[in-house]
Amino acid sequence: MDWAGWALFGLVATVALTAALITAQLAGLTRLDIPLVLGTIVTEDPDRARVVGFFIHLCAGQGFALGYAAMFALLHRATWWIGALIGSLHVGIALTVLLPLLPGVHPRMASQRAGPASTAVLEPPGLFALNYGVQTPAVAAVVHIIYGSVLGLLLQAD
Repeated sequence: MDWAGWALFGLVATVALTAALITAQLAGLTRLDIPLVLGTIVTEDPDRARVVGFFIHLCAGQGFALGYAAMFALLHRATWWIGALIGSLHVGIALTVLLPLLPGVHPRMASQRAGPASTAVLEPPGLFALNYGVQTPAVAAVVHIIYGSVLGLLLQAD
């Protein structure tokens, strides 16, 4: 496996994903703010949460990049389109399994069953993260396909 490539290019791909997601937020295509969601696990302050969440997201991106690198190594091949396919699988699992489970463990996120007395500061993402906007699933798919494509282009399979 290309360890040096994983360390560097995982960071590059995560920054590309994050930049594309922030661009989509600024364009009004989604309200999903991954650094805020991750950072509010640690702190209530939204400004601090975005900073902490950004670094949590970078670490998570490195972890996922390790998985992509392992997949490329198993296939003995790394291409942009294989990365895009893995990115499609990645986002499918994130939107249908991981995000809907998040309210169960996030201390500041409401659940679908939380009533008006809830003190949560974040709404639950819901299936496909649709609570953050109807275009959110498409945005999430595009940014994860970008992530996988960048890794496929830059990583060398052994």
